[in-house]
Amino acid sequence: MGKNLEVSMEWTPQPGDVVVRRELHEQYGGRRQGGIGPSRVTPNVLLFTDPLKGHQHGYFDGWGDDGCYHYAGEGQIGDQRMVQGNLAVLNHQDDGRALRLFRAVPDGMEYLGEFEVDPEQPYYLTDAPETGDGPVRSVIMFRLRPVGDVKREGAHIPKTPAPKATTTEIPPEEQRTERSHVDPSREPYEAERREATLVRAYRDYLSALGHQVVRHQINPPGEAKPLYTDLYDQDAKELIEAKGTVTREGIRMAIGQLLDYRRYVVAQRLALLLPSEPRRDLVELCRELAIDIIWPREQGWERLSDQEAGDSQEKQSWAGPLSRR
Repeated sequence: MGKNLEVSMEWTPQPGDVVVRRELHEQYGGRRQGGIGPSRVTPNVLLFTDPLKGHQHGYFDGWGDDGCYHYAGEGQIGDQRMVQGNLAVLNHQDDGRALRLFRAVPDGMEYLGEFEVDPEQPYYLTDAPETGDGPVRSVIMFRLRPVGDVKREGAHIPKTPAPKATTTEIPPEEQRTERSHVDPSREPYEAERREATLVRAYRDYLSALGHQVVRHQINPPGEAKPLYTDLYDQDAKELIEAKGTVTREGIRMAIGQLLDYRRYVVAQRLALLLPSEPRRDLVELCRELAIDIIWPREQGWERLSDQEAGDSQEKQSWAGPLSRR
């Protein structure tokens, strides 16, 4: 669509007006299904948000503390791409189109007003689950700035992404998780519950030794959702990531998390906290990366360490009861 698109009719809805979507499309065009409806007959891109149903598809739209409305792009399966409706939103000014945002209400669609993508940061990427609590994928979040009067009521996103990274110490008892920010409504899996029990037990063990133990909340630059470390032993300057399973998938994920967190947390040692000793090849993988492995035994904890023993593994046993809370 070119920049000289002619207006076929004047835009009449005002912020706060409630309309029927079918009638809206009959008058202004645009796709009748989905959240983004670029019109071929009027210079508009119609945007629709439904906070109640949107969460089922991994969409968490709302006002940010930056004054922008954060609007998830289209695409329910797989990583979202800048194509079709998403591209129409990004290029709406070059195409001579206005962004018109509507929110689902009991009687129809409430018009919130006209918006434009923020010129400095039109969008950012975040993580969200696929439709039906599927795997986590990458989602486009547009930052829409109001044009003129708009209705500002509605949901609010937790926090607008900051341009610089921040790292904050938080109490180890706080059960905040990264997945809860990606999909707040989901229930934890059994492996996650085992992981939480393991973390509490090892935290209590370190505290009994007199060690200072914390967690970290990490906000990477430009990211909407924070990262959370499992444990950090301040006395040993050791960053610890727990997993409730010893599968290859779980251990590889934990290794990736440790390496990611280490970019923001000063740590002299890295360790995996697991429910049991992993198989030999995974032990070797951790040894090559200089990552210790810790797991519970009946009356204490075992540790495989390569830190002091050079190229040979050192196996240590620590006495002390394992908390069963």
